Amino acid sequence: MAVISRRRALAGAAANLMILPSETVFGSQANSAVSFGIIGTGGRGRYVGTHMARDPRARLTAICDVFPDRIDLAKTQVPGADKARAFRDYRDLLAQSDVDAVLIATPVFLHPEHFEAAAAAGKHIYCEKPAGADVAGVKRLMRAAEKADRSKTLAFGFQQRFSPEYLAAERILREGKIGKMTLMLSYWILGGPPPERFESKYPPEEEKLRHWARWTELSGGPIVEQDCHGLDTLNWFARARPLSAVGRGGLRYPVPYGDWTSDHHDIIYTYPDGLTGWLLSIKFTAGYRDVKEQFYGSKGMLETARTYYKWHGPIPTSPLTNADDLRDRSLIERADSKREITIDAVEAFFTSIVEGKPFSMARDAAESTLTAILGRMAHEYRREVTWEEMMRSA
Repeated sequence: MAVISRRRALAGAAANLMILPSETVFGSQANSAVSFGIIGTGGRGRYVGTHMARDPRARLTAICDVFPDRIDLAKTQVPGADKARAFRDYRDLLAQSDVDAVLIATPVFLHPEHFEAAAAAGKHIYCEKPAGADVAGVKRLMRAAEKADRSKTLAFGFQQRFSPEYLAAERILREGKIGKMTLMLSYWILGGPPPERFESKYPPEEEKLRHWARWTELSGGPIVEQDCHGLDTLNWFARARPLSAVGRGGLRYPVPYGDWTSDHHDIIYTYPDGLTGWLLSIKFTAGYRDVKEQFYGSKGMLETARTYYKWHGPIPTSPLTNADDLRDRSLIERADSKREITIDAVEAFFTSIVEGKPFSMARDAAESTLTAILGRMAHEYRREVTWEEMMRSA
């Protein structure tokens, strides 16, 4: 008898369940609306799906999840989902000829499989980050993107790239206003109190898939699943991916469930042309948050976050009343975000479809995910790991 790995068993559980009865067809809307479906109606799927459903150019037609309670939550929380057709097998949703686009918000290890199938079905795709949980998965997604219809938009949930404030900060960098950039930092510091115990309310056959984020095999671990946002921004502003990485980290608190090997880590990335990037990440901070990026140049510094950007320059020459007075006086410009930047990403996705101006984020998303995997490997191996070594690992 063939041996089935735990990974294949989980993938099968997430893919091979029977279809639910169809619901009433969505009410009348303009025929020009972009019909979309949601694959994965967990917390993120419902959140992003709600923003999509509120876009006047979109129409929610179908939803899919392997767990009936997740479908029920979507029907009560996502506008229009109560009238959408509901499926338990993502392949049945993708077979619907009236679905133009899909949101993929499934566990990370399934992103390559679901992206590949959606691309083969000729759909516009908005896939949540990251691009995969391991090198093999990311390579699979990249191959699927290369074969995809060039008339289709392939977007990913790296929302910073669509934020007006991030774009303004990037423009300041490109115009040379901070001089040559030599150092980049990403801070991903947040979390509640450390968990002391864990009890799942789900049956054993569902438990691990329900709590996928706690398992490296399914999520990629904290560096890949959580910190990839900041690393994507570093790669974007650098217009490059790193050559190598070294890293340290460990556990401040015991893990009551799952297999995380670190809840804090610092990773140092070497980029081309002498540029250095740092990732500083700390989990379980008892509610304290410091999530931002900083970019240092010879003439100034940029700081970006989901809610603002700041541009700093040389401090004007003036006598200081106290040599220990370290208050910052260098701010040149600041702008605050007008709305949650996921809305900017969703709006750009539907704009590209409606205006017939497709774009693909697949390579950038893949390289940012691989950058996170490179950092994870550097931490695990306790030595420098090159990009080439990482790519050869699968």
